[in-house]
Amino acid sequence: MKAYVHTIYGPPDLLLFEDVEKPMPKDNEVLVNIHAASLNAYDWHLLTADIFLSRMATGLLKPKGTMLGADIAGKVEAVGKDIKQFKVGDEVYGDLASCGGGGFSEYVTVLESALVLKPSNLSFEEAAAIPMAAVTALQGLRDEGKIQSGQKVLINGASGGVGTFAVQLAKYFEAEVTAVCSTRNQELARTLGADHVIDYTKENFTENGKEYDLILAANGYHPLSAYKRVLSPNGIYVMAGGTMKQIFSAMLLGPLMSLGGSKKMGGVSAKPNQKDLTFMKELFEAGEVKPIIDKRYALSDLPEALSYLGEGHAQGKIVINHKA
Repeated sequence: MKAYVHTIYGPPDLLLFEDVEKPMPKDNEVLVNIHAASLNAYDWHLLTADIFLSRMATGLLKPKGTMLGADIAGKVEAVGKDIKQFKVGDEVYGDLASCGGGGFSEYVTVLESALVLKPSNLSFEEAAAIPMAAVTALQGLRDEGKIQSGQKVLINGASGGVGTFAVQLAKYFEAEVTAVCSTRNQELARTLGADHVIDYTKENFTENGKEYDLILAANGYHPLSAYKRVLSPNGIYVMAGGTMKQIFSAMLLGPLMSLGGSKKMGGVSAKPNQKDLTFMKELFEAGEVKPIIDKRYALSDLPEALSYLGEGHAQGKIVINHKA
């Protein structure tokens, strides 16, 4: 089979597109014929090791794991003898982040706990756009942000992968949603259900005198002190992605800034699980949420797709069609 092999940290053109041995499932594994995958900032960080401390886990000088790609959708081709939840021919989607990756290959073996049946009303491309970004948004709003009906919720970075899901999920939870994005993405934010849209090129929401019960920062830099200033009493700030500076300021300074006060500053790191993937599946099938796809690429064009991801301006998700 064809697969991308990751042997050195650096730009996308260092990836090797090679013929490798097709995997066979162990007793507790499922073999998936991948039809589509999607890209996440997670993939960029693994590819480039731009967050240097992450090398403590992924390999100091070179990557320990040679396979990239977390989000997939495809068909079950074979199952191990201990598999109970799936059968050959099932259409599935899932997040391979905790299973060693492999989404940028034609086939992958994976534990059944990483998979869920694909939403019946979505294509493989649409389903592949869901797992990591949607679950990050869900866990950021529901678990870390403690979102409640009627709250004023601000989504900073509302037009990206996590942000487009976050706007829709916040509306599902009956919040009053303010979306922050660039001029070109304002109409997209409105179509996703945002009650208010702020163009960050024209207005700084941290200086307009308004307060929010929950801020989910999927992108867009402001000092933590500025975010805290516009939180309402008992408000919560959740960092859900961004630059190395943003991530580490939330990790290191957030807990300190939360001490001795009612405002809480923190972050979310998605924990893939079947329960949340199933919850999202039900929302998509009910038409409550929809995936937003910016661009589609063939598997052979993955380096080009990753380069576009690295520019940081995608509207929604970037999808890889393995069958194109």
